[in-house]
Amino acid sequence: MNRRDLLKASLALPLLPLALRAGAAPTAAIKLLAGPLAFHRVRPGQPGWPAPAQWDELRRQVGGRLLLPRSPFAECPSAACTQALKQLDNPFALGDDPALTQTSGWADAWISQPSAYAVAAESAADVAAAVNFARQHRLRLVVKGGGHSYQGTSEAPDSLLVWTRHMNQVSLHDAFVPQGAAGHAQPLPAVSVQAGALWIDAYDAVTTQGRRYVQGGGCATVGVAGLIQSGGFGSFSKGFGSAAGNLLEAEIVTADGKVRVVNAYNDPELFWGIKGGGGGSLGVVTRLTLRTFELPEFFGAAMGCIKASSRDAFRALVGRFVAFYREALFNPHWGEQVGFRDGDTLKISMVFQGLTQEQAQQTWQPFLDWIKARPEYSIVEPVQTIALPARHFWDAAFFREHAPQYIVPDDRPGAPAHHMIWRGDHDQVGWFIHAYQSAWMPASLLQPGRRDVLADALFAASQHFDYALHFNKGLAGAPADAIERARDTATNPGMVEAFALAICADGSGPAFTGLPGRSPELAKARQQASKIDLAMKELLKVAPDAGSYVSESDYFLRDWQQRFWGSNYPRLAAAKRRYDPEGLFFVHHGVGSEAWSADGFTRTA
Repeated sequence: MNRRDLLKASLALPLLPLALRAGAAPTAAIKLLAGPLAFHRVRPGQPGWPAPAQWDELRRQVGGRLLLPRSPFAECPSAACTQALKQLDNPFALGDDPALTQTSGWADAWISQPSAYAVAAESAADVAAAVNFARQHRLRLVVKGGGHSYQGTSEAPDSLLVWTRHMNQVSLHDAFVPQGAAGHAQPLPAVSVQAGALWIDAYDAVTTQGRRYVQGGGCATVGVAGLIQSGGFGSFSKGFGSAAGNLLEAEIVTADGKVRVVNAYNDPELFWGIKGGGGGSLGVVTRLTLRTFELPEFFGAAMGCIKASSRDAFRALVGRFVAFYREALFNPHWGEQVGFRDGDTLKISMVFQGLTQEQAQQTWQPFLDWIKARPEYSIVEPVQTIALPARHFWDAAFFREHAPQYIVPDDRPGAPAHHMIWRGDHDQVGWFIHAYQSAWMPASLLQPGRRDVLADALFAASQHFDYALHFNKGLAGAPADAIERARDTATNPGMVEAFALAICADGSGPAFTGLPGRSPELAKARQQASKIDLAMKELLKVAPDAGSYVSESDYFLRDWQQRFWGSNYPRLAAAKRRYDPEGLFFVHHGVGSEAWSADGFTRTA
């Protein structure tokens, strides 16, 4: 039996006892299993598509908040198109339009297209009404909060969209106890965040205003709910663990339309599944409660760029950095990334927490002394360390006054004053992806006997395409309690054994359908994708079993179940069968998606 047949059998087995207990003969059980093969979701204009009166009833149930999303680029030139073009580089503006997404597409994979209808949800009851309507009428259902998905999971044409953007309240708790946990769990400082909130909203409330820390995403416009469900890594994850590992409780609407409050005591398997099991597969998360931490005195960054005069010199530089990282940076204080570039260049873009600026400078000094003692290296950008009071790290007012060059604010009239993104993330706004691959690099490669093998692979990969090691997205080196919390999630277990996530990617500017004067450069995209594939193959030679981060991975990944979730996938599949047996929730390469056509409209297994 091949792997696909085995997978089909594993999906079918849990239904057999149900059929047999009901007194059915084995042949009847087989017919029961065969039924879903004929299931098709309906599209506009097909028999079964809801009549106008039925849509009106849904509109009434959700307080009039049923929308007809239309891309502003669908009818250019027009006033709407002109206004949208002015805000094309503003991720907040893109997210505020239910017809658009923060990623405009992926070469030969998908392109952003609006849903047929959207429910602008303001409560879990609105979400439940949309879920029930989609189930009853056999509609393709899509969920979008931040709309940051690289894989296109927050959009689909001919679908009903649950749009949670307006559910963005953030509430702090001094002593939170999950429902059903009284007498069993210690009260903890925490924050509850609705599903439509972005991480900049959470950071503003928790850190800038509340003087606490919550582990979230590095990019400020990522949606809170999406990040938690994908596992969740941010700049300081090496110190505080994954975002999913810090989840205490969630409110979620399941396929039966029931609003559930889940935690380690109520529906624990569903709770575990949404901690890294991928968004949009098990239900619609409407609220999350996360533990918060004491805020360090300082957050800071170390930035610079070093160029080698030859390839041999660059290989030596890579080897020296690998050793230096293991000696000085492989600990909870340091995160973010170092880039390896084809121009024999090492780009340093790291952050730190819990150190003073002087301590950070002292940490880097031995490496810088090694560089300065060798004429084959030149400092393209001086390696500098800066530190600031941690409460100001996401403080837009502070950066406007003291360091405006590091941020891009939301400049629309009436926009929340705290809305900003890091300038380094600005090139991702609306981008069209050519290729994107990732791999968790095991910490065993940092052992003295393996460092040369790692350095050889890092150097070889750089000769094909630029890439980076994101140290905060592998938890090896984190505190034991952070690792333990992360182990109790659905994320690939290899994540806690990895010292970094290697990411190799490329893209171009926005390419929304109808955008004037812009269309995807597919020939260039395919060429770049081939180079990225060669680069990643060099890294996978030394990490052949490496997992891949579900939110930042290859759209065309073949063994995605193993790469995303490893040994956790069977348990996730069981949760999917229990809470969504008919497969209402579908996303590309999501749990249970192997039973559906690529567009999610036809059941195939």
